[in-house]
Amino acid sequence: MNVLDVKGEEGGLSVEEMEEIHFLSSHVMSLSKLNCINHWQKSRLGWLKDGDANSKFFHGVMSSRKRGNAIHSLVVNGSQVEGVLG
Repeated sequence: MNVLDVKGEEGGLSVEEMEEIHFLSSHVMSLSKLNCINHWQKSRLGWLKDGDANSKFFHGVMSSRKRGNAIHSLVVNGSQVEGVLG
């Protein structure tokens, strides 16, 4: 592919060479996507393995999500409301 890139910079490429560059580029992109999917799946397997046991890891992840999703205050009619009313 590098040879074709250099040749393309120096002069023109034939139709067959342009098709080959397109094919190789799309093949590289699909391999890269498969690699990303593979890494994502491996990370999820680790989480499921460690998370299903209600381990320290699992509770740490859940506590972090709970803190991130918490609503600490609201603005209602121009005034800020904090805490739980009730």
